Amino acid sequence: MAEITLEMIQRLRERTGVGMMDCKKALVETKGDMDKAIEFLRKKGAAIAEKRAGNVTKHGVIHSYIHAGAQIGVLVEINCETDFVARTEAMTQFARDICMQIAAARPLCVNPEDLDPQFLEKEKQILTEQLRSSGKPEQMLEKILVGKLEKLYTEVCLMRQSFIKDDKITVDDLLKDLIAKLGEKITVRRFARFEVGA
Repeated sequence: MAEITLEMIQRLRERTGVGMMDCKKALVETKGDMDKAIEFLRKKGAAIAEKRAGNVTKHGVIHSYIHAGAQIGVLVEINCETDFVARTEAMTQFARDICMQIAAARPLCVNPEDLDPQFLEKEKQILTEQLRSSGKPEQMLEKILVGKLEKLYTEVCLMRQSFIKDDKITVDDLLKDLIAKLGEKITVRRFARFEVGA
């Protein structure tokens, strides 16, 4: 096992933003493997998110972003449990990143369950017709359709999209990392995206 040095802990902290003690514990658990330590912290964030899922989020921030050239603008509401967390630099940075994500990736909604049912039904019909016309067996259509819909969600649902600053993670992974760092339930509640002439 590699000796866990202060430099390693600081490097992990810089990469994740998580507290020093949590970084040290992650490195000890993973025997000094930096990539495994990041994964360990990400899983811990998912566990914290699951544990706090029932908590009320009545505080938060509304953040705005105007893209260079003033042709695209975004408003986003992010909720958390306490006013203290709402005012942290980590929350502000997350809100800024989410606004830039929305400006660049053009999601239609936050989560798949927020999709307009008429839009979803129309997409299902289009995809089913495409599959039938390509000669796919009828008994396979439903299974293939599920996979196609999952791909659609990664394109149009904010939380399923690849994060624009690091395509190895999704926006949901980014949120879970923030939850691990701040120790509170945090949700992206809603957003509005404006584009001149669109």
